[in-house]
Amino acid sequence: MEVLNLGILAHVDAGKTSLTERLLYAAGVIDEVGSVDDGNTQTDSLALERQRGITIKSAVVSFAIGDVTVNLIDTPGHPDFIAEVERALSVLDGAVLVISAVEGVQAQTRVLMRTLQRLRIPTLIFVNKLDRPGAQYDGVLRQIATKLTPAIVPMGEATHLGTPEATFKPILQETTLLEVLTERDDDLLERYVDGEPLALDEALSTQTHQARVHPVYFGSAITGAGTEALTDGIRDLLPRARTTDGPLDGRVFKVDRGPAGEKIAYVRMLDGTAHVRDRIRFGENEAKITALEVFGGPAQSNTVRAGRIAKLWGLAEVRIGDRIGDHRNISANRRPEASDEAAFFAPPTLETVISARKPSDKGNLRVALTQLAEQDPLINLRQDDLRQETYVSLYGEVQKEVIETTLATEFGIEVDFRETTTICVERLVGTGAAVEFKKKDLNPFLATIGLRVEPAPVNAGVTFELEVELGSMPYAFIKAVEETVRETLHQGVHGWQILDAHVVMTHSGYSARQSHAHAVFDKSMSSTAGDFRNLTPLVLMTALQQAGTTVHEPMHHFQLEIPTDTTRAVLAALARLRAIPQVPALAAETSTLEGEIPAAAVYELEQQLPALTRGEGVLESAFERYHPVTGPIPERPRTDHDPLHRREYLLHIQRRV
Repeated sequence: MEVLNLGILAHVDAGKTSLTERLLYAAGVIDEVGSVDDGNTQTDSLALERQRGITIKSAVVSFAIGDVTVNLIDTPGHPDFIAEVERALSVLDGAVLVISAVEGVQAQTRVLMRTLQRLRIPTLIFVNKLDRPGAQYDGVLRQIATKLTPAIVPMGEATHLGTPEATFKPILQETTLLEVLTERDDDLLERYVDGEPLALDEALSTQTHQARVHPVYFGSAITGAGTEALTDGIRDLLPRARTTDGPLDGRVFKVDRGPAGEKIAYVRMLDGTAHVRDRIRFGENEAKITALEVFGGPAQSNTVRAGRIAKLWGLAEVRIGDRIGDHRNISANRRPEASDEAAFFAPPTLETVISARKPSDKGNLRVALTQLAEQDPLINLRQDDLRQETYVSLYGEVQKEVIETTLATEFGIEVDFRETTTICVERLVGTGAAVEFKKKDLNPFLATIGLRVEPAPVNAGVTFELEVELGSMPYAFIKAVEETVRETLHQGVHGWQILDAHVVMTHSGYSARQSHAHAVFDKSMSSTAGDFRNLTPLVLMTALQQAGTTVHEPMHHFQLEIPTDTTRAVLAALARLRAIPQVPALAAETSTLEGEIPAAAVYELEQQLPALTRGEGVLESAFERYHPVTGPIPERPRTDHDPLHRREYLLHIQRRV
């Protein structure tokens, strides 16, 4: 059977989980349609998902449409869980974007659609809740065309809107279809002008496969109206997974743990074939597959082929985002943009301190948080050993509740959070250099290290280069310097991470392995990797101070749709929040404001907006860039032993040794 890996995406409460239930019911997978309100849906398995009626973790379920096996991935819609959406997108062949017929296009809908278009993922649009009072047809189509994309094809007509009898009749308006398709295909337009016969159904399928047009269906997941037409569209208009026989290549997009605590890796196979008992590479590790289960495949399977999604056991060190197989030999037949460019979402910009309510749970909390970080690599942990505190990075306040509930239900640990703060970064201002020679001045280590730091372009990352000869000293010592440089740059002069820097090793020197006569190796006479690890932070921090750094805070790009008569009040609020608005696009009734706002102020703007706009304002915001901080420079408490203060740093090192 052919395979289609399908994602369902939507703004919160648009009804995508209900649509999943309806599709499973129609396919005969379940006997009755589950309800989000009743907490008995197939895909929302977490207690908090059932309690709040939102999807937090992506889930995979399979069903058949004719001779096509559909692996359906139900993804979160809340912006706090955008990392889950990101990982789901990396494995999709096609998507269904769900929109409410009552609320219309919402802020997160736009973010999702822009991402789907950027990744060129073929997408159908399903307008749900046709049976709800206030449901619209023409109004929602206009919103989709103006706010999402004009490249849409209505696939039918809706009647009895806003009533339980609401229906959707599949009818293609040939004039509209011809206009949309010829606008995006010059060859098709030329054949039309020449009077040649046109295969419009085939052209619609081709342009949908290419993500150039987006068919639009209306219906209700609750009553089932329109879902049959949508099912036909999924079968006829979305592309199948490609099957190739190249070198093994796959992507881990989810990690769970089984009843015994064993890791279970969810993998989309992009190329090649894997078997039980195969030894495979993933990340920097290698392990043997002890068992596997293919979604939509036979109950007993020992093989997973390209195009399939499977659960793999035996990969104890696996992490989300790991690539399976030899990455140097990637097939040219697969679509790289969906799998390789999906990690384009912004990093978390908020941080909080988490602590166990019971002192006896402190050790267990660290183990539990480590497991959660394995399941979501964008939940970054930062341990402050000096103050015995753990920091966790976040996208939003709802994520706190998810972490709190998960720790309580799965690990029996009750926790408290400190106030959320913004995560800034540091950037180099100029070039700085420093060197310390062994057995000279105040250097207590048997190591000579010289480093030069230079600014690097934004998003270039940290690069390390040698100006010394590679054979000037053992490679293990050079490696120790590089690893310590990268680790030290997590806390710059003001305590924030330096994301982009070019570091050059300019001097090196060591004491060869020595011993007294007839004695064993003597560390007091011979250099060790520890000498280089301990000296590197001192040299690097001196170079950073000479270069100088500036602190940058995260900025969001925002777009506000507000009643025109509230523009003055909204602009005043934006000024108080240090936002930088552009010239407003004023209209008779509804106006648009765009600009940038500090990430720290987004939540406050969300809270103020209903009162400022009589509840009619719509805010869309997303991370845009880092911007130099104005005013007092925020300092981040250091979690290391502060190489900026040499005496205290050396006292600690000597005590530790």
